[in-house]
Amino acid sequence: MNYKIENARMPILTADEMRAADRASTEQFGVPSIELMRHAGAAVARFVEREFPDCRRIAVLCGKGNNGGDGFVAARELAAAGREVRVLLLGDPADLKGDAKTASEEMKIAPVVARNDEELGSAEVRGLLEEADLFLDAVVGTGFKPPLRGLPATLRDRVNALATPVVAVDLPSGWDADSREFVVEGAYRADAVVTFTAPKLAHIWGNLTGSVDGPIVVAPIGSPPEAVQSSLKLCWAGASMAVARQPRVADSNKGMYGHVLVIGGAKGKSGAPSMASLAALRTGAGLVMAAVSESILLMVAGVAPELMTIPLREDDAGDIDPARVNFDALLERKTVLAVGPGLGQKPGAEKFLLELMERARVPMVLDADALNILTRHREKIDGSSRTMVLTPHPGEMARLAGISIKEVQANRESLAREFAVKHGVILALKGWRTLIAHHDGEIAVNTTGTPALAKGGSGDILTGIIAAMLAQHPDHAADAVNAAVYLHGLAADFAVREQDEHTLLATDVVAHLWCGFRFKAQDEGGYTWLQGLPRAAQEAR
Repeated sequence: MNYKIENARMPILTADEMRAADRASTEQFGVPSIELMRHAGAAVARFVEREFPDCRRIAVLCGKGNNGGDGFVAARELAAAGREVRVLLLGDPADLKGDAKTASEEMKIAPVVARNDEELGSAEVRGLLEEADLFLDAVVGTGFKPPLRGLPATLRDRVNALATPVVAVDLPSGWDADSREFVVEGAYRADAVVTFTAPKLAHIWGNLTGSVDGPIVVAPIGSPPEAVQSSLKLCWAGASMAVARQPRVADSNKGMYGHVLVIGGAKGKSGAPSMASLAALRTGAGLVMAAVSESILLMVAGVAPELMTIPLREDDAGDIDPARVNFDALLERKTVLAVGPGLGQKPGAEKFLLELMERARVPMVLDADALNILTRHREKIDGSSRTMVLTPHPGEMARLAGISIKEVQANRESLAREFAVKHGVILALKGWRTLIAHHDGEIAVNTTGTPALAKGGSGDILTGIIAAMLAQHPDHAADAVNAAVYLHGLAADFAVREQDEHTLLATDVVAHLWCGFRFKAQDEGGYTWLQGLPRAAQEAR
């Protein structure tokens, strides 16, 4: 199926690239900078109206720069919508310049001014902070370089000491937009973040909201796509869900959506191939077959009546006997192989895998025991003649690369890119913000998922989802894998809302895949949800 995928890429920008995009929007495409600010502030206000409907008293905390200007616009819009709005300006109003000054004049709300520590400690400021139901943090934004000092730092300490929810405008003040750190000391806390045009590095890597479900959204403000350019070769994985949402044609048949063969399941390891197979079925593959050791065949077959099975003969020690495997029959009419879940690492399994890789010419997803076997045969990792996807966790990646886990975690981005380019593969390196590195050097970063996935079986589920997506979209392999990783985490995000993250099972994620397929990351308000779920989506569950 060849079809055009619209909007299948959202680049991740540096602070300088974001400034360049704003400048190009104005200078090359004729969008006035004050209009960009008006759109940004209005987007923040709409987000607050929709996602925090019970917060009536809003305190907008503004600096003197353009981030403060966004806050002034948001204050005006929220007041017009009937909210009780008070504005705190850090600094002298006479110091306002350019668009921020214009936005201040258009706000028509007299701000409470704090020019120094004495004024910041006044009864008026204390009342503004203590009476608020919600803070808008518009103190400093993308252009700021830490650390915070002076009045912004003093205000930060007071805000962080309160339980009042905080919506950050662009970034939590004090967070470096170019930071790849998980946590940054000295920044304002945030319960939600609204940024503009495209995510910056900090929106992707940072734990900005202190949790995995605090909303982080991107709002369009009028910059043409042509103005948004980046040299990082980083993009957001969720944009690739466009490939998964292509409607099926009316005269569809199962042969149009691929035949996945899940290969694994050594004696005593029926769970892993069962879960991978179930996930492949639920993700939409036309046909799914599991090839497992004959001693566990009946257990695997019982996972779903839709699952076909084929036995892998064993020797007397319970190891796969490759001499008794009919490879031609095994591979006949299969379109994608998912290899490794429960395969084992005994000599027979190792010989079987190596012969399978020599014979098979269809896309392969390699996980678990298959990866561990390949640490002894790295020369076999070659995606030059067919799509090859590897899905290591940090420990498996360390073994594949011949380095320590600590070294993997310290250099995830460069390591994943170098490995994918060198071997011509797609590498899904799991962890906080799973990286999907492609052989052209681009990396898609996933922002869905929950700590509940830190449990046995999660990787097997992901393997099945990736295989099914490749089976359905063979001409769009990169997008198919990006979408699969995003979908896996998104289904878990939905599932954990119905139970505690400690109790979630990997198979519960499979049961919520339908939620992920139906969820649109770009909602009717134009916001793209990098993290978290809209209030409406949560209430519907």
